[in-house]
Amino acid sequence: MKEFSVPLRVYIEDTDAGGIVYYANYLKFMERARTELLRSFGFGKAATPDSESLLVVASADIKYLAPARLDDELLVTANFQKVAKTYLVFTQQVLCNSRCLCTAQVKVASVSKDTMKPSPLPSDLVAALKNFWGNPL
Repeated sequence: MKEFSVPLRVYIEDTDAGGIVYYANYLKFMERARTELLRSFGFGKAATPDSESLLVVASADIKYLAPARLDDELLVTANFQKVAKTYLVFTQQVLCNSRCLCTAQVKVASVSKDTMKPSPLPSDLVAALKNFWGNPL
């Protein structure tokens, strides 16, 4: 299976007073990886600039395994796990020197930008994901 990843460096703004990455910032790192993945397929931040839907995080199950520290070079992955009619599920990791620091399963839902209710994923987005990872369905 193909894997998408983004390199990041830990800056002072990412850390607490002890130089350890603040736990909520792992979510930001993972968001950047998913955003860059979608951008690599030609989709902007909303992932659907010409449609009536938006992509939003519906849930995140995170496991913290080890701390990242100031100036660490990280690699953040975003792997496609599932596509459904109205959502995607990603598995993600934050790595430092090949050591896994954090894992997560993130569900990203498609919603109508007018009503904020679930809407079908854009077909061009689903086609791009299937083309990258193959057809997991």
